[in-house]
Amino acid sequence: MSEAYATAWRDSLANPEIFWSDAAAAIDWVVKPRRIYDRDDGWFAGGQLNTCFNAVDRHVLAGRGDQLALIYDSPVTGNVRCLTYSELLDHVGRTAGMLAALGVGKGDRVVIYMPMVPEAVFAMLACARIGAVHSVVFGGFAAPELAKRIDDAAPKLLLTASCGIESQKIIRYKPLIDEALALSQHQVEHVVLLQRDAHPADLDATCYLDWTVQVAEAIDAPCIAVAAGDPLYILYTSGTTGTPKGVVRENGGHAVALAWCMQHFYGVGPGETFWAASDVGWVVGHSFIVYGPLLAGATTVLFEGKPVGTPDAGTFWRTIVRHKVDIFFTAPTALRAIRKEDPEASFAKQLGIGGLRAVFLAGERADPDTLGWAESMLGVPVIDNWWQTELGWPATGTCLGLGDTRRRRGSAGLPLPGYDFAILDDDGLPVVRGATGSVTIRLPLPPGCFRSLWNNPAGYAKSFEAFEGYYETGDAGHIDPDGFINIMGRTDDIINVAGHRLSTGQMEQIIASQPEVAECAVIGADDSLKGMVPIGFAVAKTGYDVEGLEARIVARVRAELGAVAALRQVHIVRALPKTRSGKILRAVLRKLANGETCPTPPTIEDPAVLDDFRPLFAERCAV
Repeated sequence: MSEAYATAWRDSLANPEIFWSDAAAAIDWVVKPRRIYDRDDGWFAGGQLNTCFNAVDRHVLAGRGDQLALIYDSPVTGNVRCLTYSELLDHVGRTAGMLAALGVGKGDRVVIYMPMVPEAVFAMLACARIGAVHSVVFGGFAAPELAKRIDDAAPKLLLTASCGIESQKIIRYKPLIDEALALSQHQVEHVVLLQRDAHPADLDATCYLDWTVQVAEAIDAPCIAVAAGDPLYILYTSGTTGTPKGVVRENGGHAVALAWCMQHFYGVGPGETFWAASDVGWVVGHSFIVYGPLLAGATTVLFEGKPVGTPDAGTFWRTIVRHKVDIFFTAPTALRAIRKEDPEASFAKQLGIGGLRAVFLAGERADPDTLGWAESMLGVPVIDNWWQTELGWPATGTCLGLGDTRRRRGSAGLPLPGYDFAILDDDGLPVVRGATGSVTIRLPLPPGCFRSLWNNPAGYAKSFEAFEGYYETGDAGHIDPDGFINIMGRTDDIINVAGHRLSTGQMEQIIASQPEVAECAVIGADDSLKGMVPIGFAVAKTGYDVEGLEARIVARVRAELGAVAALRQVHIVRALPKTRSGKILRAVLRKLANGETCPTPPTIEDPAVLDDFRPLFAERCAV
């Protein structure tokens, strides 16, 4: 490891207030913090700032208004749009003026249900500009999921578009919103809709307003100073039940952490181009499509497309060359999809990769084989890193900006400054180096990490109850003798499907509501393309017709959770394997699905039940 990295990590733990005070100098403060860390008030207590000012205005005031800020590239529509920092400021200011004219003020919530279009970025920054709290909901979520988020966040306004585009498929948003509004108890005052040429919507309802008209009539709104501890956004992530968790991100710690991360982790500075191939509906989109690159004064790429099929497996490399991307961030799933279509990387060899310096991967575990393939084909470092929605920025990886190059395939890397990891057993005691246990992080968490869940203090406290003085990540893993952290999988029912964090418990809840189903289970099984995929099992009620039940279950989960759930495989079985106390042996089912050796557990109630499951996975395990 580089000496710069080793020194930074040691200093961040030995003298955190000095370390993060230095990092805070990268941010323009309206009022400087009175304390860098306060146990009750968190990081940068007493400080005041505006995140939008730091992401946009200050770069224009510094004389870099003509520099590219945002590149919108949409292979699904054939549009490319480039905006300078001055142009971005104009759009954000007028969007903020639209929100203010509709009665949105400091502390009010705004739900953003939009596709990957520049207006989604304008909306997020506009909320930050006037001190409102945005909650972006991924456009692929079904109406019931949107309704849950509306009820929890209680927004004054909902911002949307007439449609999203998934490859060649048009997803009409207005019918989904209409259904969500009918399902939700909270009444949204207005819905502002951006019309898209691919499918304009009929704005027949009284609560709908036309985005273009509203913005044209708006007057620029100025930046409002907010406290460092005031919320910037709420981002909902799957919980272990049907209720989503609203992770709250605070303005001060968020700005400082991302500014530090862009420079010292990714090695990106002003004027360089950073592309995170994600969606604004996920934490990666918040941190590294919108806020991180703009806080750093870099150019960010907003890409509306897929790694394959829009139009081919060369679209990533074509985009990297076209827009002179310096650092690229994507999910392992994307590389696996490209490799499946183009195993020899013929597109990359033909098109080149321009001046690309490195590829960063996160979203699910990056298997060594995919990492090795990518590095050999691209000829640049491919760096795995691990973090969560709750953390907001990478907790492990290789700090390229600190001159570090060490990485180990299969490992998520070394801890970033501010993160003090410990692997604990069930009794909260450290395990021996190399042994597997619960992955935890010693408190306090560094700036940028969550300090609350919206309307859910009990849910927040639960993350710190199992191990006193530590945050329980919910992952299992180990630290090798050289300090590399290995994340092996979840300890609860959350699975990563193509980078999307989904709850199998939530899927079970939906399946259990099917009239014919007596009981059910959903597991996450390893998948060579998507990292993990859900597989469902259902026991039918006596006397019910099971003809076509599998298809009905898949359709129901899709309708209630959305296509992002990716549940395609459901088996109707006579019984589920259980312990004598009635606990379903999900871990046993996962092992069978993954082709692992699975002796019959001594606690099983009926060993014969397992014999029914083994043939179900024979074909899958043979692949």
